[in-house]
Amino acid sequence: MTYAVADLGGGTTEVSVVADGVVQMTGYAGGGEASVAEFTPAQARELAAALVRAANEAENLAPSEPVSVKAQDLRRGDVRDGDRSMTVDRVKVDEAISTAHVTWKSDVGRTWTQSYAMDTDIRLRRRGPEAAG
Repeated sequence: MTYAVADLGGGTTEVSVVADGVVQMTGYAGGGEASVAEFTPAQARELAAALVRAANEAENLAPSEPVSVKAQDLRRGDVRDGDRSMTVDRVKVDEAISTAHVTWKSDVGRTWTQSYAMDTDIRLRRRGPEAAG
């Protein structure tokens, strides 16, 4: 299977698995010229992690208006506004006790769960993707 991503300059980067479990990344410039790099699975994971960190850093630098949502309305991928990156990993709402249990994940992979009253306003830097309906 091949995965393709368009870049800002009109080019495309394709990622696929080739013989012997090698991950191959091919970048095509706007004119069609190709650049190829090959990675072991471990190196590919390291590259993916570096891209995620860089994307988070770029988003943190981009100006945006924070929004507030009720704890019960948080969704996976929401990012908390503050000095350190905290992303919603999971939300479980317990209506019997009017509580939202939110599992957060830091940018270094640490997770923890906090409980909030369902109607508590949580300030977010950005919203995660809408759940597929």
